[in-house]
Amino acid sequence: MKARITTFLAVLRETFWVVPSAITLFGIALAVLFVRVDAGELLPVWMRENNWIYNGGATGARSLLAVVASSTIGVAGTVFSITIAALSLAAGQMGPRLLRNFTEDRGNQFTLGTFLGTFGYALVVLRSVRTQDEGVFVPHLSLTVAIVLAFVCVGTLIYFVGHIANRINVDTVICLVSQDLRDAVQRLAVKGQQPSPPPRTFWRGAQPVTDARSGYLQHLDAEGLAEWAAAKGTVIRLLVRPGDYVFPGAPIALAHPAVDGSEAAIRDATALGAQRGSSADLEFAVRHLVEVAVRALSPGINDPNTAMSVVDRLGAALCQLAPLHLPSGVHFKGDRLTLVVPSIDYDGLLDAMLHMIRQNGSGSPAVLIRMLVVLTSVASCERDPARATALQRHADLIVGDANRNIATPADLADIRMAHNGFAGMRHMGPNGHLDAMSDT
Repeated sequence: MKARITTFLAVLRETFWVVPSAITLFGIALAVLFVRVDAGELLPVWMRENNWIYNGGATGARSLLAVVASSTIGVAGTVFSITIAALSLAAGQMGPRLLRNFTEDRGNQFTLGTFLGTFGYALVVLRSVRTQDEGVFVPHLSLTVAIVLAFVCVGTLIYFVGHIANRINVDTVICLVSQDLRDAVQRLAVKGQQPSPPPRTFWRGAQPVTDARSGYLQHLDAEGLAEWAAAKGTVIRLLVRPGDYVFPGAPIALAHPAVDGSEAAIRDATALGAQRGSSADLEFAVRHLVEVAVRALSPGINDPNTAMSVVDRLGAALCQLAPLHLPSGVHFKGDRLTLVVPSIDYDGLLDAMLHMIRQNGSGSPAVLIRMLVVLTSVASCERDPARATALQRHADLIVGDANRNIATPADLADIRMAHNGFAGMRHMGPNGHLDAMSDT
């Protein structure tokens, strides 16, 4: 249940309509408040006679409010329709992540809310205006506030045009997605050494637990499931991790020893969704960055500079991860093992970051050299021998692809020189890197 509530709140936080709806309701409530102030003649005389307060008649008030209402809703509809069309074209180059950035962006939400809130305010005030035949009532303060809101909408429109033009810039998109990756590393990586999962022989004779649902695992209440397993005297091994797809009828976990209620407990501790997305899924942010690079390397776009910019951001995330450890997914209650959740390791993270970019950029010497340069920088930060070996594996794959796909001898020599620089950095540090580069 906790996982489902967390999923609902996360979806609500990322939904585009929540903030505009709240601002619209606020505008309506503000209109009701100011109309009551005008109806109760609560304004002091000096304020009612001030030149800054609207002092026209009922006919002019209705015309003014009608203009404000029609113009704000018209501008909002036109601007956002054109913006969606521009975003759709840009998403073809950078991927659907751009559209998600647009819907999650608070600036866009507040812009739409400002227009709709002003529209709702003007309508509510308009219905309170009375002419001579109806019993004269002109809410002067409310009209003044409507004029102020109209000017606020003008300023908001100017802000929005500049804001959205910046948002569809590829460098801005890369920065936004790379920030998501840095946040995920900061949130999920830990400082201390993680316990190792039990050997495979431990799970011999374990009972498979199936799930009739289907969808991406978005949230997992690991603590709640671990407490349930501890209370039942069993150990649960999930076969999927946040971000994985759950297939209906397929085993989702193993229980050792078998206990009643395992299926219901796992169902209550997990929340599935139609789209991949989880705060515990480090690979999710990686794949979005990689998608931008792969699209940039496609023949139709052919933008290696964008791909190299993505590689730089991936290298920065690896350097951030260097002093930290990835979680092993092993949970204890006291000294007793209760839950094991699959988790991505360093090798898998590197594969997700580099494989697709290398495969799609194997014919671009600039991209391959940049990947080796970034791996060299990561190797200078990394002190774990196993991680250094994983970095070496990818450096060797890059050179292997270059030997098969790069025909120009000068380009191939530059790639090999970058590879020698990586090897020098890995084995002997910065001095070894300089020696390797100078000896080549």
